[in-house]
Formats: sequence, structure tokens, C-alpha cells
Amino acid sequence: MRTAIVESGGKQYRAVEGSTIDVDRLAHEVGKKFDFERVLLMVDEDVVMVGTPTVGEIKVSATVVEHVKGPKVTSFKYRPKKRIRVKGGHRHQYTRLMIDFIGKPGEVRKVAKKETAAKVEIDEVTEVKEKARVEKQAKAPKEAAKKSEKATVKKSEKATVKKSEKGPAKKTAVTKKPTSKSSTAKKTEKK
Repeated sequence: MRTAIVESGGKQYRAVEGSTIDVDRLAHEVGKKFDFERVLLMVDEDVVMVGTPTVGEIKVSATVVEHVKGPKVTSFKYRPKKRIRVKGGHRHQYTRLMIDFIGKPGEVRKVAKKETAAKVEIDEVTEVKEKARVEKQAKAPKEAAKKSEKATVKKSEKATVKKSEKGPAKKTAVTKKPTSKSSTAKKTEKK
């Protein structure tokens, strides 16, 4: 597996054969192939080629896959007691690139094609797993609703059974206990 450090838009990116990278928005159409002008470093297992400042004989070719937006970033300026509230937002524009080839121009390697074929098979397997997971999540709320309905039915059945077991309510007789006479009443009786 070959990797390279390429420069695009004043920033450096790590490019790996057969994978994608997101770089700052480029003025290329989707599906267009192009080569990076500045390759700063190339690594092929044990061989490392470092440029001074660039590696001249190495070519990194890529294909534009799509143009995407980055995550939303909000900025909020706030000054208390002065009624200053300034809210702003931004989504950065990126271009997603598929790295097709890293190496010398005209070089043909069979290993890279096998790796990409294996990667395609792995991607297909992950897509199937993702679809199964999404379907399972879609079924989960329905199953939870069914379970809650069954639970409420069982609770109401238990309540009716308990009421029938108790039978009619029994009346209890209330008896009054004799109250003791107060101390003043006892004194008057003794006299």
C-alpha cells in the first residue's frame, strides 16, 4: 500500500491509494481526473522518498468524486449590558477525491488492482450490513409499540382478576371504648 503527502491549496494531505480525501473546493467537474502538482513525500512499505521540497518523479492521480459541505460552524459575539448579539454561521466547501494511482508515470502494478478489488468487496459487505441495521432500526419502534400494548393488556387483566378474588367488601363494626373520666370528675365522685 502506497501513501503520499500531497499539497493542495496550501494544505498538506495524506493520500492513500484506493481511498478518498476531502480537500478545499477545487474548480474541477465531478468525474474529472487530474494529477497533484506538489508531492512532498512517498512511502512504499520500506522505501521512503522525501522531497526537497518536492519529489519530482512521483505522480499522484485522483478523480473528483463529489463536492460536499463541511459541518456547520456557528460564531456568536456577545457583549453583556450593551445589547450586542451577533450570530453568524458557515459551512466550508470541500471536494472529495478518490486517489487512483501513486507512483512513477507509466508504472503498472497488479497488486494495487487486487487491493482495490478486495476493498470493493469489503465496501459491498459493509453496505449490506448497513442496510440490515437501518431495517432493524425501522422495525424497532413498531415492536416496542406492540410490546407496550401487550403489557397494558396484561396489567388490566391482572387488575380485574385481583378485584374478582377479593369479593364483596366486608363491613367492620366500630366499637367505642369506654373513656376514662377526667381527674376533676373523679374528685367530685369521692366527695
